[in-house]
Amino acid sequence: MNVAILGAGNIGWHISKAFIKAGHPVKQVWSRTPEKAVDIALEIGANSITDLSLIGDNIDLVVLAVSDDAIVDVASQLNLNNKQVLVHTSGSTSIAALERYAVNYGVIYPLQTFSKNVEVDFLKVPVCVEGSTVEIGELLLSLANDLSESAQKLNSEQRVLLHISAVFASNFTNHFYTIAQNILAESGLNFSMIRPLIEATANKALHESPFELQTGPARRNDQLTIEKHSSLLIDKLELKALYEMVSQNIVKMYDQNQA
Repeated sequence: MNVAILGAGNIGWHISKAFIKAGHPVKQVWSRTPEKAVDIALEIGANSITDLSLIGDNIDLVVLAVSDDAIVDVASQLNLNNKQVLVHTSGSTSIAALERYAVNYGVIYPLQTFSKNVEVDFLKVPVCVEGSTVEIGELLLSLANDLSESAQKLNSEQRVLLHISAVFASNFTNHFYTIAQNILAESGLNFSMIRPLIEATANKALHESPFELQTGPARRNDQLTIEKHSSLLIDKLELKALYEMVSQNIVKMYDQNQA
């Protein structure tokens, strides 16, 4: 399929390369920041366009690789023909967001955290698809199978729950890494000291149930240690509240399961 990528951020950068590697040429790239579109276009051998009206009739698939709050705005500026398929790449946006802007539409959602300068093996990235019709769903699933070794159909409700889970598992976890880094830095300690712990915890979670692997003072309901830690955060009231809330959530979760 001939592909047009609309958006030149992290997802646009990686998914454009994945399409090309899978044998689906990216012919056009657009971005609200023209210089970014040029950068990707030069990298992958595509044409950059400055106006959405310039999307060619030879384009089979138009990919909205933009932020969630820009999907409808960009889609509303399109004038696609009846054969072209429009998809977005969002985990939390319903497929219904596109129904006014294309005859054939759907979702291609790669479940991964993307940074432009960090290489990703897209074949290992789970890709979830949804189509406006059974036929479009099958088409997108076939395409996803070209991109990834792990492709499946999910409806919008399933996809948003998957996205929430991903936020907890990745975004929130990384935020906690940042908090830990700041606490260590303030004490003159290096974040590298806890990297082995992070690696061991992640590796165990990949092979066993995270619920069964939980350790720490909250898991033991060690209120003395929890109170001691909390008192050390007395000058950081937001972190103190966060620490106490998460600790008590863990205590409650395991108390309920032991009852």
